[in-house]
Amino acid sequence: MGKFPEIDMRNIRTYSATTRPSKVKTDEVAVPPQAGMSVRELLNGLPKILKAEDLKEVAKAVVRAKQLHKPVIVMLGGHVVKTGCSPILADLADHGYFTHFASNGSAAIHDTELARFGHTSEDVAAQLEDGSFGMAEDTAALVNQAAIEAMEREEGFGEAVGRLLVAEKGPYLDRALLACCHNLEIPYTLHVALGTDIVHQHPTAQGKAIGDASLRDFRILAATVSRLGEGGVVLNLGSAVIMPEVFLKTIAVARNLGHKVINFTTANFDMIQHYRPRVNVVQRPVLPGGKGYSITGHHEIMIPLLAAAIHEYAQTESV
Repeated sequence: MGKFPEIDMRNIRTYSATTRPSKVKTDEVAVPPQAGMSVRELLNGLPKILKAEDLKEVAKAVVRAKQLHKPVIVMLGGHVVKTGCSPILADLADHGYFTHFASNGSAAIHDTELARFGHTSEDVAAQLEDGSFGMAEDTAALVNQAAIEAMEREEGFGEAVGRLLVAEKGPYLDRALLACCHNLEIPYTLHVALGTDIVHQHPTAQGKAIGDASLRDFRILAATVSRLGEGGVVLNLGSAVIMPEVFLKTIAVARNLGHKVINFTTANFDMIQHYRPRVNVVQRPVLPGGKGYSITGHHEIMIPLLAAAIHEYAQTESV
């Protein structure tokens, strides 16, 4: 016998598993997918557990927001555009599900380059070495000119970029989210941190114009946020810092002015759940009422899945 005492387990109290409350039941587990099944069948076959259910709830919230004529704000970072999701977002806007886009500067730059040239996302490491990183003159010319015109015309920054893209009639304009918003006459607001975007490296950049235009877009976004209450939706797609911070301030402004921004839905979709989206999008804004979701995954997979669910639930979901 060893020298250390052991607990006596002979009097352990037990019970039957048949009487125990449990979190997972057989009617909640997955149905194996089959070749040729519909999107609806695929969604219905997902496990009725954890994030699969959350994805469905977010999709249903978007559908209900449209039925209630409430805003659905989609905030995004540059990686969403780089992974090829702009046409999906534009389609949902065209169908009336997404009513306001808001992004950092990089998302607008990638969208602009894809619309004009059919490619984007340079090799940073290689071009940084010789000092050519970010020095695309034609990209900077349009974006910086948009800031100047937005200041002069007292219009939004994103509005000006979209207008210039449409006027230019680029060869790939049909896949540009900024152009789509311009044509649909819905806001795309552009929220810029000075010094973070490649266009700020160019002599055409004017700080007063960029600041004036971006601040106007802050006020435009705050106006939309003020109407979120009782059924609106905010989706943050891949912005780890800028958009969660901007969104939190617009909430403060709207509530300070007496708007009852409560009882709405928020969701953060990203490959990693960062601090600011978690607290500034999913948690803090809905503390007085509402629901926040965190869904982790690659944009090129999760955004098409969300879009498919929105289109499917639009056929049956009712307020």
